[in-house]
Amino acid sequence: MIKKIFSLALLISASTFYSIAQDYSGRGNLKYVDPRIGNVGQLLEPTRPTVQLPNQMIRMFPMRKDYMDDQLSGFPLNVVSHRLGEVFSMMPIAEKPDINSWSKRATYDHELEVLRPWYYSTFLIDQDIKVEFVPNQKTGYYRFEFPANVPKSILLGTYNDGQSEYRFISKNEITGLETYHDKVKVFLYGVFSDGASVGVIKNDQLSAETVVMGDRTKNVKAYVSFPAKSATKIEFRYAISYVSAAQARKNFDREFRNQTFETLVKHGEEAWSKVINQTKTIGGTEAQKRSFYTALYRTYERMVDITEDGQYYSGYDNQIHQTTRPFYVDDWTWDTYLAHHPLRTILNPLQEEDMLNSYVSMYEQSGWVPTFPVLFGDNPCMNGFHSTLVFLDAYNKGLKNYDVQKAYEGMKKNADEATMMPWKNGKGGAMEQFYYKNGYIPALKPDEKETDTAVHSWEKRQAVAVTLGNSFDDWALGEFARSLGKQDDYQRFNKRGQNYRNLWDASKQMFMPKDQHGKWINIDPVFDGGMGARDYYDENNGWTYLWQVQHDIKGLQGLFGGSQQFENKLDQLFREPLGRAKYAFWAKLPDATGLVGQYSMGNEPSFHIPYLYNFTASPWKTQKRIRFLLDTWFKDNIFGIPGDEDGGGMTAFVVFSSMGFYPVTPGIPQYTIGSPVFEEVTIDLPNGKKFELVAHHCSVINKYIQSATFDGKIFNTPWFTHEQLMNGGKLELEMGAKPNKTWGVVR
Repeated sequence: MIKKIFSLALLISASTFYSIAQDYSGRGNLKYVDPRIGNVGQLLEPTRPTVQLPNQMIRMFPMRKDYMDDQLSGFPLNVVSHRLGEVFSMMPIAEKPDINSWSKRATYDHELEVLRPWYYSTFLIDQDIKVEFVPNQKTGYYRFEFPANVPKSILLGTYNDGQSEYRFISKNEITGLETYHDKVKVFLYGVFSDGASVGVIKNDQLSAETVVMGDRTKNVKAYVSFPAKSATKIEFRYAISYVSAAQARKNFDREFRNQTFETLVKHGEEAWSKVINQTKTIGGTEAQKRSFYTALYRTYERMVDITEDGQYYSGYDNQIHQTTRPFYVDDWTWDTYLAHHPLRTILNPLQEEDMLNSYVSMYEQSGWVPTFPVLFGDNPCMNGFHSTLVFLDAYNKGLKNYDVQKAYEGMKKNADEATMMPWKNGKGGAMEQFYYKNGYIPALKPDEKETDTAVHSWEKRQAVAVTLGNSFDDWALGEFARSLGKQDDYQRFNKRGQNYRNLWDASKQMFMPKDQHGKWINIDPVFDGGMGARDYYDENNGWTYLWQVQHDIKGLQGLFGGSQQFENKLDQLFREPLGRAKYAFWAKLPDATGLVGQYSMGNEPSFHIPYLYNFTASPWKTQKRIRFLLDTWFKDNIFGIPGDEDGGGMTAFVVFSSMGFYPVTPGIPQYTIGSPVFEEVTIDLPNGKKFELVAHHCSVINKYIQSATFDGKIFNTPWFTHEQLMNGGKLELEMGAKPNKTWGVVR
């Protein structure tokens, strides 16, 4: 009876605490950040409520299927890479452990969970355990509060196959090793707040031994147990290193010097306040602010700095390197080149230069410029060499603090020697030689079997998507060559930038596949190509890839027969029926979510498409479409992301579009204007200046631009330059409920 009364009191106390925490109204715009937004995916991956410092190595989120799941399988000591794995699991239990304890899940109450970018807390409701966590750069801090007079245990496990180990070096100190992705050694040093009995699992039994090792198994387990009469609060401070066990101890000693749990919470809040409040807004609805600032928070999830005391482990040559600059990993450029990297060129150009410098180091170490650089090396996802676009975009905005010539050397090697096949790394072969000679990737007929072993068995050739993507990349490389005075290279790659024309089927007004003999393959561009349309396109159908010529919009308009036909086709895109039931469509194209007609808001290749109206006689349609898409698909709730968010790749679109402008063509240092959701946006630029966008009378209804000035002068074009932005320009828009169909029309 006493235990029940105490448990009820603890629950009431916890509820009070959580209620206060969920109503947090602290530093400026931080109160609008809600990591739960998007935690249930439309069809595929949800967002994760990641707790970390901005762009730092230690990341944590509770292990669950998604927000609909009311049970947790544990808490990782580190999320190594966005959606690509964790290391060192932990779970508290209010009982003595047995062999089955590690397989049990813990029930929690969603309303008793506190999610902040810098702090996490939950209440494991079956056993009345409160869990808290706060991150630092290379360290983390867990705090557990148990009921009184019950046995208490902390269970430790691993997530990955490969060599692993737990070793108790005293009653309250532990070291660990877990092998991530077969080759990366991750080292742990941790300290519990109190001494207790320790043990491991050996031969499927609990053992009082202090060391457990394993090879090619996930069954390395250890535990720390505390008697019923012990203190109710248990703390665990730990450090992670990718360099060595000794470095993990150094990370621990450095980051926990004169720090308490509370001071780390304050430090984390200050770190997030700095980046979130760099962009200030006035106006807009509460929901729009929650969506906007949560999107901004997600753009700081990656890349992450893995430098430790002037050194880092590189998965690109499996060596430890000395450095005077941060070394960043975890980037997916197919997703991030569009808006994520361009956003960083505004908010933190020095950091973007460090990231580009990391790319150059990766090239020097591995022989290739990566496209999906993660901790273990280049993860060859998707298609294209879009890191070239990231470099060009930054270079044309004046970001050059890295070895530019070495970067160019690597990008050129990619373009001339690397495989173009999706999800593959290394040297090119027959497919690439065909491309260099004929200007397109040859496709197979629907009933034709693949014979080229260089083609990924699941991802296929993606013949149209690869041709279009590499046309864009080659254009970017040509522009880079021209900037460096390499005229011959410019001519060659600029010509290759026009390869998209080779797959234009004028009769169908679509980019269509050709076979190796140059003959059209007659397919349905809406639905053919197997799962994800990967035989010809990639994750999206021909309607999405119809617009993948950001580098030559006038050329694309010419293929349609002119600006008006181009505009008509855009209209048709947003109205074109699926031609079948949604379940049948999504059975083939599950990534094509957030549908409006054939337009897919839930996938990255669609981001720039609604802005293409600015290149026609109807810029007002961009204003209409952008507001509709933001209002429809980016809600401030658990369903509020229409597709795979990809660690800031998608939410960077929300940040730009909510502010009222967007970089249609990374590599060209200009932005095109949409329809801001706020009356005022002010960006505190790193150079000490401020960029201001004022939308007078802006509201949910007043979404159309009536007139504009830039720095007080009449402004009638729907784009402005990066230089104007960084010089602290002021763009003022008069907004109204009905479109001004003459504003922004460039004839």
